[in-house]
Amino acid sequence: MQKKKLRFILYILTFLFSMQVAIPTYINSSFLELHLPEKAIGFLYTIASLFTILSLLTIPVLLRKIGNFATTLFLVTINIAVALILAFSPNTYLVLSAFILLLVVHTTIGFNLDIFLEKQTDDRNTGNIRGIYMTIANMAWVISPALAGLLLTNGDYWKIYLISSLILLPFLILFSIGFKSFKDPIYNKTLFCKTFRKIHENKNIFKIFMVRSFLQFFYSWMVIYTPIYLHKYIGFEWKMIGIIFTIMLLPFILFELPMGILADKKYGEKEILNLGIVILVISTISLSFINSSLFLIWAGVLFATRIGASFIEIMAESYFFKHVEEKDIDVISFFRMTRPIAYSVGPLIASFVLFFLDYRYIFLVLGVIMLLALRYSLTIEDTK
Repeated sequence: MQKKKLRFILYILTFLFSMQVAIPTYINSSFLELHLPEKAIGFLYTIASLFTILSLLTIPVLLRKIGNFATTLFLVTINIAVALILAFSPNTYLVLSAFILLLVVHTTIGFNLDIFLEKQTDDRNTGNIRGIYMTIANMAWVISPALAGLLLTNGDYWKIYLISSLILLPFLILFSIGFKSFKDPIYNKTLFCKTFRKIHENKNIFKIFMVRSFLQFFYSWMVIYTPIYLHKYIGFEWKMIGIIFTIMLLPFILFELPMGILADKKYGEKEILNLGIVILVISTISLSFINSSLFLIWAGVLFATRIGASFIEIMAESYFFKHVEEKDIDVISFFRMTRPIAYSVGPLIASFVLFFLDYRYIFLVLGVIMLLALRYSLTIEDTK
């Protein structure tokens, strides 16, 4: 009964946390254009991702010293502070530093929440519980773009970051009430090289690690470059882009929970994972060949890309967390590191591609790269 109560609190917390992450996500790159040239934005994401990797490598030390509860409180407080700096500071250097720190704490807090949830999860229901958890998180992601589009009038980016910071106030209150008595597991103490060797030697964990890395690579390009392309090259206003992105993200609500249940009860993860990659590849490549500025066409094809992404995301989460426990913070840390690794490599490759190809063909290149994920998903050992 206690586990169910804490899971319910975590579901509310993840909605609030995801909302404050999601509201600025799709306008970040356009906001940064006020301080950086367009082609330099990818390099800033790379720098932020390198710091995030360092953070995930060192966070186990902090967890062992002060525990997950105190660590999370500390990081959420930093999150609020840097969001306020982004809202109100006119200083470019301070803004860029705050942005880097914002990306670092977002990923690290997500890692902390993973530990809380894993403590309340039984392996036989991993797909179901993770499906509920991620569906609730994705509800926030679906709402956020439309909300950001409505708020973003006349370049009022400060409103976005202010609201993002304010959302974390109820998060802090609920979190403090629900998890003040949290008992930390005995966290594994493993060095970087040993952890990497442990993952590499477990072929199935390594393969799902690689599949998730490809998915995060996909996100790194789409999050940074799609808003710029739709606004600057296709000519959509921010209000319309917000609606397009809301439609685009619906598959994460519609499909992740039922797919998680199907993986638990009937199919396992492998078949759904492979189908998701194929859908994502085909729909992403097709974006390069859209010659229309029609709202429904862009919303429809972007929706299709996220059908594939939602299948991949929930299957990767379900498969991975069926093979680890909450004490395995070294392995969980590496799994969450796929995002900053992808965001450090992805923008660099995208910046290189943009020197040689027209902007529209960035989606073609991305689709071809995503095909490589099948090398790992086709040979993974299924759980059913």
